[in-house]
Amino acid sequence: MSVSRIALAAALSLAAIPAHAEDTESQLILVVGQRDAPISIDPRGLSVSLGHEQFDGINAQNVEDLMKYAPDFFVRKRYAGDSNGVPGFRGTHSSQSARALVMVDGFVVSNFLGNSFNFAPKWGVVGPGEVEQFDIVYGPYSSRYSGNSMGGIVNITTRAPERTEAFATVQGFAQPYDQYATHDTYLGWSGEAGLGWRQKDGPWSARLSARHFRNDGQPMSWYGLAPAIGTAQGTPVTGAIVDAGQAIPNAPGTASNPIFAAQSPAAITQDQAKLRLGYDGSAVTGEALFAYWHNVDRQEAPDCYLRNPAGDPVCEGRVTTLGTAWNASGARWSQTVRDEYLAGLKLAAPLSDAVTASFNVSTYQIARSDGFTSASYAAGEDDGPGTLARQGPTGWYTGDLTFEGRWGDFELAAGATGNLYRTDLTNYALPNWRDDAGATFSSQTFGKTRLLSGWAEGRYILSQWTLTLGARYEDWRAFDGGLGRLGTNTQPVFNTYAARGDSAFDPKASLEWRNGATSVQLTLAEATRFPTVGELFQGSLNGDGSFNPDSFDPNLKPERSRDANLLVARDFGVLKLTGSLFWQRVQDTIFSFVGFNQNGVTTSNYKNIDLTRQYGAELIAEARDVGLSGLDIDANVAWIDSETVRNDSAPSAEGVQFPRIPRWRINANARYAITADVLASVGMRYASRPNTDLFGLQRGDTFGYTSELFVLDARVNWRATDHFRFSAGIDNITNNKAWVYHPYPQRSFTIEAGWTL
Repeated sequence: MSVSRIALAAALSLAAIPAHAEDTESQLILVVGQRDAPISIDPRGLSVSLGHEQFDGINAQNVEDLMKYAPDFFVRKRYAGDSNGVPGFRGTHSSQSARALVMVDGFVVSNFLGNSFNFAPKWGVVGPGEVEQFDIVYGPYSSRYSGNSMGGIVNITTRAPERTEAFATVQGFAQPYDQYATHDTYLGWSGEAGLGWRQKDGPWSARLSARHFRNDGQPMSWYGLAPAIGTAQGTPVTGAIVDAGQAIPNAPGTASNPIFAAQSPAAITQDQAKLRLGYDGSAVTGEALFAYWHNVDRQEAPDCYLRNPAGDPVCEGRVTTLGTAWNASGARWSQTVRDEYLAGLKLAAPLSDAVTASFNVSTYQIARSDGFTSASYAAGEDDGPGTLARQGPTGWYTGDLTFEGRWGDFELAAGATGNLYRTDLTNYALPNWRDDAGATFSSQTFGKTRLLSGWAEGRYILSQWTLTLGARYEDWRAFDGGLGRLGTNTQPVFNTYAARGDSAFDPKASLEWRNGATSVQLTLAEATRFPTVGELFQGSLNGDGSFNPDSFDPNLKPERSRDANLLVARDFGVLKLTGSLFWQRVQDTIFSFVGFNQNGVTTSNYKNIDLTRQYGAELIAEARDVGLSGLDIDANVAWIDSETVRNDSAPSAEGVQFPRIPRWRINANARYAITADVLASVGMRYASRPNTDLFGLQRGDTFGYTSELFVLDARVNWRATDHFRFSAGIDNITNNKAWVYHPYPQRSFTIEAGWTL
């Protein structure tokens, strides 16, 4: 981190993101901040709640943007409309998606069909205009949630209508972009609207909302020329770009190949519709939710840099430039179409004066996911051959039953949960890459996992002390997994994996002390994260149809963590400070890397890392009316040490900082009410440069690396009348070029107009 950036970060790090827990005075549960609405998930360890006080200071093109300044937290969002936005808590790698439990109104939208950027939570079922609250819990400290909370938990609460109401919001965005030989401005817009109704003298309510989103994101990747074999010369060309920064610093002779084209900008179109029904009786409450999401991702305009002597673009083939013959390939065309929906139902009712019961069941289904890709650039342009990756039927089912009771100073809760995840992906060869007519089978992968759990938790409150003890038992099974490919006689050949099962018992404990404005909480936990369908069933078949024993690990172990978190909070009135120390030790971390497999053969696939650990410190503060009335500042700073301790399959990774985990992360947001109707805000996000790979050899600040991130944002809100508001904002004011292998957005502009009834 440069001296100037340290100084600026320190100047902005004056406060924190606030939160509040339900009935905190009686339960003595420590949650950062003070908010009117109770936190929606069981707060244990560091817990944060975000509401409109924070949202008003954020340029939110998508719903996940509303968390961008949360403590020691980030979402791997590369452009507006990105479907691969994996959340990261503390020392969680940005592709460890299976360590994040994400819910909408308590219904699971985490995609545990795999564990990578391709399996991000389904943020698209929610529009930013309908969010009431974002709640974040760091770590697996509550027995109520599965081991997938090893990183943390996020719950998005959408707004329940309090009366007959309506809203509409229109946004426009623009991103001037300049990288290598790509110089363009990418535009987008969205429209969101909703209607709410609440029965005046009855328990019923309803809310209907919809959103249309359209945006062009910047190119995500670039294609390099490959050295040609032989002495034949190719078409003379100019325009290739050599990026010296892509050489691996600690590995001489690893300079990258010249860049000849940019991947097509991602033309994203999304449509979302949601219906929420509520029942709030004197004793019984209930909610039903249905959300539909349609997503089209077109990448049909690769930007080819090469020019022949006539000045025409050259996108593939044998070429000569920089005194050498090369092969240009890879600039393909593609289109992905998805139709997905979420349906959920939850009920709660008292069983006696002391005991209540609640029931929650939901399903997320990917009704259609078709990925069309051309075989080459020419095939894309001329509607030639290509491939189709068709997913479905696939999705998941989740459910839980909970009983809670309170008898004086003692509370007891217990319950059972379950989920079933199913995937089925078939690949086809196509004569015309845009159309599935004439599709012929190429390969297939399929499989299921299910998890059944029981848990119990007791809490005893005595004056200033609260003791909570809990435990969770989980029974996991993977089954019906298999692979198929085209055999030598042009007939499909299938083979199935043996079913697997495992179990875990994970205790939890928390002790809290509160004395007036000071609170201290120590929380301990164990957690188990079982393998996903994608991690288990990802091998390949030999020519005779048998499994290739080197392509997968049939004995992949679950991740098992031990965690500790110490929180100390002090409320000084206008300023509240919270300090946090955390520690996590994970046995058998599941990660995809190059190393020896179970047969002693070097492969690149999912394997267990014997032991990883992380520890760190966080300082979180929030200040209100700082220096002058109307100035609120929220900020936080975190130091993280995350290391591979033991890795028998790749010993050179031992003692190295785990990839994509920065040593320092700082987020801040300052908001000033210039008048009663005008609010201005400034935000900052900083992360120091981490390792890109497991072995600490790849550290850079260009395409292919994970770089330092330093972003300044600004926004102005104007409430013109009681019903109309307008806003304008800039993200990445200094146009910092940062990378998470792919590029983050450069300077971006957002304008917004909103109406409420």
